[in-house]
Amino acid sequence: MNIAIYGRQFNQDALPYVQEVFDNLAHHGVEVYVHHQLNEFITDKIRTPTYHVLKEVDNVKDHIDVFITLGGDGTMLDMVNVIRDTGIPVIGINFGRLGFLATINKNDIAAAIFAVANGQYSLDSRELMCIDSDTNVFGKDNFALNDITIHKRDDAAMITTHVFLNNEFLNAYWGDGLIISTATGSTAYSLSCGGPIIFPTSNSFAITPVAPHNLNVRPIILPDTSILSFEVECRGNNYLISCDSRTEVANKDMRFYVRKAGFNLNLIRLNNESYLTTLRNKLMWGLDARNY
Repeated sequence: MNIAIYGRQFNQDALPYVQEVFDNLAHHGVEVYVHHQLNEFITDKIRTPTYHVLKEVDNVKDHIDVFITLGGDGTMLDMVNVIRDTGIPVIGINFGRLGFLATINKNDIAAAIFAVANGQYSLDSRELMCIDSDTNVFGKDNFALNDITIHKRDDAAMITTHVFLNNEFLNAYWGDGLIISTATGSTAYSLSCGGPIIFPTSNSFAITPVAPHNLNVRPIILPDTSILSFEVECRGNNYLISCDSRTEVANKDMRFYVRKAGFNLNLIRLNNESYLTTLRNKLMWGLDARNY
C-alpha cells in the first residue's frame, strides 16, 4: 500500500504526534510519500525512515492509495487541490480544534493507521461545488468542498447580491454577503451565520445570508441540480469571492455561476465512526452546560 502524507506548518507541540504517524506507518510496512510542502517543514525535526517526496508535478492517481492529512479542517480543504478528481480516499488527523473533516484525535493515531493499513474502513462520499465566470477568476482551482462566499470589502458599505436559480430570479440580498455551502460546509461558516445543518447524503446546497439588512431573509436549501447565477451591486468597484480557503477580488461587472462539481471527495470513515457521532461529539449535543 502507498500512503501519502499532506500537511502545513504546525505548532512544535504536534511534532511528537507526527513522529507517531511515521513510526506506525513504518510498523505496517507501507510505502510512504510526503508532500513536498510538508517535507520542507519536517526535515531535521523528526526521525523518519526513507520516504518518497511527492512533487507538485507528480500524478498522484498513478501511485497513491490513501492520503493522510496532518492538521485541522483547513489543511483538509487545501489538500483537495492536490487530489482533485482522482477519487483517492482521505483521512485527517486533527491537530486543530473542532475537526468536522479531520476527525481522528491525536490520541487515536495508532488505531486509525492500523485500520487504514488493514482496510477496516468505509468511504463517505462528499459533494463539491464549482464556480464559473467570464474572467475565470480561480483558474483550474474553481471547486470547493465547503463553500463559496461573496463578501464586501472590509472598508466597504453593504452589497446587494441578486441571485438567480436556473435563470429565474430568486431574491436580492442586502448585507455583508452570501454563503453558498455544500452539505459538508453546512457545519462551517454557514452554521456560524445561522445556516442549517445538512446531512451529507441530502444532495442539497444552502444559501445563507451574512448580516442581512432585511430581517425577513432566511437561509434556503436548494437541490444540488440547481445552477445559481449572481450579480453584485456595490458602491466600490469590487468585492471578494472565496472558494474554500482561496479568496480573490471580483469586479462588480462580473457575473458568475455556481453548480455541482463533476466529482466527489472520498473521506475515510472508520468502522466505529458515523456522521451522527461526529455531530454529537463536535457540537457536544446532550451535554448540560450547567454541569461545568
